[in-house]
Amino acid sequence: MAKRVPIVCHGHSRPIVSIDWSQNTPEGYFLASASKDGKPMLRHGENGDWYGTFEGHKGAVWACVLDTPALKCATGSGDFSARLWDACGGNQLHEFQHNHIVRTVNFSFQNSNKLATGGMEKLVRIFDLEKPAAEPLKLPPAHSGIRSVNFIQNDNTIICSYVDKPGLGVYDVRSLQHVQTIDTSAPVTSIEISFDQQHITTAEGSHVRVFEVGSLNQVKSHRMPAPAESASLCWAKRKFVAGGEDMWVHLYDLDTCQELEVNKGHHGPVHAIRWAPTYDAYASGSEDGTIRIWFPDLPEAAAAAAP
Repeated sequence: MAKRVPIVCHGHSRPIVSIDWSQNTPEGYFLASASKDGKPMLRHGENGDWYGTFEGHKGAVWACVLDTPALKCATGSGDFSARLWDACGGNQLHEFQHNHIVRTVNFSFQNSNKLATGGMEKLVRIFDLEKPAAEPLKLPPAHSGIRSVNFIQNDNTIICSYVDKPGLGVYDVRSLQHVQTIDTSAPVTSIEISFDQQHITTAEGSHVRVFEVGSLNQVKSHRMPAPAESASLCWAKRKFVAGGEDMWVHLYDLDTCQELEVNKGHHGPVHAIRWAPTYDAYASGSEDGTIRIWFPDLPEAAAAAAP
């Protein structure tokens, strides 16, 4: 098995807890990262070069995501706030105060004009970004902290996972009602919505599952040979990647769960892993404070681009 030489992205001084690639835009694609150092960062997706840091949070940042055109960024923090940023200039556009730690933020996909937030208040809020000062919509309170929140089904539905409770909660945005619970064997630590909005990939330690967005039917479920804290799907190539406590980055065959590659280099658990929108690379974020961009099909290009 050929050794993969990743691009190593330094800059964070504490663990990286989430990463998010933008869609592929006319200006290219970008990579956002959240860290316990309180300094969310933006990088060029093709080479990992640092683009800028969003300055202002006074606590750990748990989430950092880009909207569909990659023009705005949203962050959620331990300082009890979610913030909206100009992704191009880095200026803060709005601060949304909360009453507890904000663990997750996400934009609506269509027009990116809504922002959902969740966290240790056990409450999901939906802000109208065209009227950011207006009172947000609120989903029914949960029985546990909110770990992840995502818009699906043309932004008419929200799916979320919980900090210390198994299951996925499904909510109708129009009625603001809970409509379904999808059972899982353990708390879901990662939810990914594919770039084409067709598939949901979840990680829950012992299992990685894939669901169809339209029906929410499970189409794949694999018991993992190594516990997975985060997982990401490349449906077109029938592959997925996963990482967790063993500090390694694993590439698997989607149909058989056969391990195709093991990428080593991180010096701490892998908390986040995501395919790039071009699906020729994936990034991993770790407890060691680094992001590594791996090129499973283009090792020579990765080696040439590495600093």
